[in-house]
Amino acid sequence: MKKASSLSELGFDANGASSGFFRPVTDGGVTPTSPHHRRRLTKVSVIGAGNVGMAIAQTILTRDLADEIALVDALPDKLRGEMLDLQHAAAFLPRTRLVSGTDMSVTRGSDLAIVTAGARQIPGETRLDLLQRNVALFRKIVPPLAEQSPDALLLVVSNPVDVLTHVAWKLSGFPATRVIGSGTNLDSSRFRFLLAEHLGANAQDVQAYMVGEHGDSSVAVWSTVSVAGMPVLKTLRDSHSSFGEEALEGIRRAVVDSAYEVIGLKGYTSWAIGYSVANLVSSLLRDQRRIHPVSVLAAGFHGIPDDQEVFLSLPARLGRAGILGVADMELTEEEARRLRRSAKTLWENTQLLGL
Repeated sequence: MKKASSLSELGFDANGASSGFFRPVTDGGVTPTSPHHRRRLTKVSVIGAGNVGMAIAQTILTRDLADEIALVDALPDKLRGEMLDLQHAAAFLPRTRLVSGTDMSVTRGSDLAIVTAGARQIPGETRLDLLQRNVALFRKIVPPLAEQSPDALLLVVSNPVDVLTHVAWKLSGFPATRVIGSGTNLDSSRFRFLLAEHLGANAQDVQAYMVGEHGDSSVAVWSTVSVAGMPVLKTLRDSHSSFGEEALEGIRRAVVDSAYEVIGLKGYTSWAIGYSVANLVSSLLRDQRRIHPVSVLAAGFHGIPDDQEVFLSLPARLGRAGILGVADMELTEEEARRLRRSAKTLWENTQLLGL
């Protein structure tokens, strides 16, 4: 028997199939031909059906953030298997149309395109080591993706995310406000988790940001960390004499290394980035105006030279139009110096691309 994902693929005529089960409601004897008010459907495309891409798709699906999800991957059998696996859970999930293909045409008309495709990070490999292996792939992905959905928001998750967000910006021709990197949104969650565990609080009640590179040179903004309006660093230092600069760097290092630990244990990261990206999708498509530390065009912020078109993470207000604004945080001089150093590292890597 032919394998299929719908009865129409098995030879059953789908035209008018529902008419035998449902009768239209008439208004004064007149059957309406179309609804007077029809909600605009939302389409999200996920490029790359690996562990990260599928975790993102699954989280978007379960949170009911899209009416249609398009999956794109270079491996047709794996791609179809992933789509069918999700489709078979239809009775337990919100009604969402799932489509897939190896060609970018399946993404046509997307409101948001999420790029996760790329070489998998291996144990001991830094995110910046991935750069050259992934730039060539982006040259094949981004231009046709932009052509299919010229008004879409573009969200880059592939690593090294900051440099590849710059690559996507250049290759797409989109304005910088519509090209966003997932950045340190997840790093900040890891930071908040560690602090919350120590304080015995809920991570959602801890206000804390990691900024700069999503990687080794990220900056923990200790000066703004707070719980219930109380400055955490002062309270910790008043109660624990051990919270010196060395201890703070140890915590920052633990946040950075946490991804490497997960990769070393299970071979990849997936669930946390899935929830992190779905969190961004919600803020963008539902116009939530929430603040997230994401990778944005940072030239001119905190002493970063205007001529350095570097992407790195800063707290940004996200909505349906993309980046609605970037918070001009008050950093200590040391935090600003570290941020500029992070920007310098990223800019040097970006310049190697010759875009």
